[in-house]
This record gives sequence, structure tokens and C-alpha cells, in this order.
Amino acid sequence: MTTATRAYVSRLAGLPVFDPNGDRVGKVRDVVVALRVGTAPPRVLGLVVEVVARRRIFVPMGRVTTLDPGSVVLSTGTLNLKRFEQRRGETLVLGELLDRRVQIAESGRPATVVDAGIEQNRTGDWVLSRLAVQEPGRLGRRGQLHQLAWDEVTGLALPQTGQGAETLIATYRELNAADVAHALQDLPIQRRHEVAEALDDERLADVLGELPEADQITILGTLEEKRAADVLEVMDPDDAADLLAELSNVDRNRLLELMEPDEAEPVRQLLQYTEDTAGGIMTSEPVILTPDATIAEALARVREPELSPALASQVYVCRPPSATPTGRYLGLAHIQRLLRTPPSTLVSGVLDDLEPLRPEAPLAEVTRYFATYNLVAAPVVDAQGRLVGAVSVDDVLDHLLPEDWRERARRG
Repeated sequence: MTTATRAYVSRLAGLPVFDPNGDRVGKVRDVVVALRVGTAPPRVLGLVVEVVARRRIFVPMGRVTTLDPGSVVLSTGTLNLKRFEQRRGETLVLGELLDRRVQIAESGRPATVVDAGIEQNRTGDWVLSRLAVQEPGRLGRRGQLHQLAWDEVTGLALPQTGQGAETLIATYRELNAADVAHALQDLPIQRRHEVAEALDDERLADVLGELPEADQITILGTLEEKRAADVLEVMDPDDAADLLAELSNVDRNRLLELMEPDEAEPVRQLLQYTEDTAGGIMTSEPVILTPDATIAEALARVREPELSPALASQVYVCRPPSATPTGRYLGLAHIQRLLRTPPSTLVSGVLDDLEPLRPEAPLAEVTRYFATYNLVAAPVVDAQGRLVGAVSVDDVLDHLLPEDWRERARRG
């Protein structure tokens, strides 16, 4: 296999990393460089590699024997599995250089860094030798793209002010929300807030749901209040309620007032329940159908992409109204039963009359309920026989684990 002597960093992101025996070690998450005085190109120190349990470690560039468009191969030796901590004088190419505003030295025109090229010199050392920069576009068009040597660009030694995030976000496009949350936590605080500001509402809502509560509160606090309310509107109601519960009464009520009434009402309902009860951990938006719905309609509903696998595992049949709190709860139908029954059959004909949970049921009772009936989701019904929500297994796990489990997982 021929080893490449030049590569662009955005194309390295996500590449699998293998040891000499062909066993997968992890995947590339960033490149660490050391900026130098004057116009000398930065020296590449190594790679940030994500290994098991999302732990990020540092792999010196000297350990890299093969660098090609499909993978990275390391030399023999023991890897230092200590969690990567950025040191003074180190710069993350994806995390800190992309989207930096610079000037093209020859023309003095402004541009934005959209990629960076590293190459191996004659002595075998790797340096960040080239930059891809793009001038501002006009009338909605993309500006001219330039491939320039490091010394043909100025402005990278200046403090990070007004840095955009579009290019960095593009490298996160294929990551799930949990991986983006981990990537955010490894960025400098200012950069983290810039990226959060640039994410669209739905993506930011998904990412916030995967962050520790302290980070959720910090990021929400950096947003304008109207934007914060918009993000809360697209969060799952239970996640939004958990986040708002951590705020002061004044801040909580102000954000609820800024939310659309239809979006705020389910969150207000969830805030009434005590934490660590079925009502406190449930979602108020399960799949609810009326008794005259067919199995074909039920299967169409559970195909909705925004549903989690747990909530898509079953549907709940209730008398109108169909929004929580509903009319009288009649029962639930599991997706396996739906798949085995003719589509024209009424869902009300294949119901499981399993006794539902009460909103005040403590977490221990909820856990026993799931274990007893081998469920991944369960209905919650109030004293008037109305469905008020459903608890999913991920809600249960989230409350059984220590409060800082996300941070522990990140730190390995």
C-alpha cells in the first residue's frame, strides 16, 4: 500500500485507525499542530483519535506509518490511553482553524479557512503547509476558492474573534447527536458557543439532549432568549422539562412565555410531576390513536423518522381527545402484533390490556415494571383513566445512571 505524503484534514476526520495487525483502534477526530513564529508552517504533532467509550487520546504523528484516503495505520507499540488534554501552544485544526477569517497576503482580500493540507517534508516531519480559503460570495453565490501556501495567508496568529462555524459543522454532518455533543465538549469554551450558535434549532435541540445538565444550561444561557425558546420548542417535551427544571423560576417562566402555547403546554404539564417518578421521566408525546384507526394507519405513524425506536415500538389507543391528557385509555398494541395482522384490521381489536403505570410511581417501581414485562416503553395513566404520557427505557436508564454519566463516558 502506498502511503500518501499529503492529505486534507477535513478528509481525515472520521477515518478508521488500525494497528499493524489490521485491528481497528478507533477513528480520527482532529489534527493537533503547533503554530510557529513568523511564516514557518505549523508542525503537525499528532492525531486526536477516538477509541472505545468515546475516549479521545493523542497519537503522535511519528506513530503513523500509513495515511491514505481510506484509513490510517499505526506502527507497533503501546498506545497511551490517557485522555487527550490540549496543552498550551497546541491548536486543533478542525476545532480552531476552520472558519477563521484571514487575509490573502498578495491581494489583501478577506477570506475564510475551509480546509487545511498537511504534508510530509524531506526530513519525514509533517507540517501544515497549505490552506484552502474562500472569499466572500456575492448575491448568494459562493466566493472564489484558493489553494494557498501557509505563508500566503495572514491573520491566523490573531486571537479568535468573530469566528464562524459553517465548515466545522459540515464535518459533523454525518455524526449522530451524541457524538456531536462529545465533540463540542472537547472544544474551547468560546468555540463551543460559536458552534452551538451556528447549529440549526433542531440539530441543537438534539445535541443539547445528549449533554450534561451543566453544559445544557451554559449553552442555553448564551443564546438570545427568543432563540432559546425556539430550541426548547423542538426538544422532546421531557428533555425540555428536565432542562427548565434546573433554571430559576424567573428564567423558567420567561422562557415558557416565549414558547408557542401549544409547545409550552406539554412541558408545563411535565414540570408538575416529581422528579424520579413515572410522571417526571415520561414523554407526553407517544403515538396515540383513536379506536377506529386501522393497523395500516398505526404502521404509518410509527414510521415517522423523529420517533425514537422505543416510542415506535408500540401505539396507544384512547378515546378522543388524542393529545395528552387524552380521553379514556383503552390499551396498547405492540409493533410485532401489528406486523402480523392484516392492515385493514382495527387497532382496537389487537390491544394488550397490560395494567399501566401511575404518574406517581417511583423509579424503583418503574424499573421493576419494565423488567417484569420485558418492555421498552410503557403507558402512564392518571386517576381519571387518561393517558398522560409514556416512559421509554432510555428515560429509565438516564435516571438510573449517575448524574454525571455523560461526563464519565467522555472522560473514559
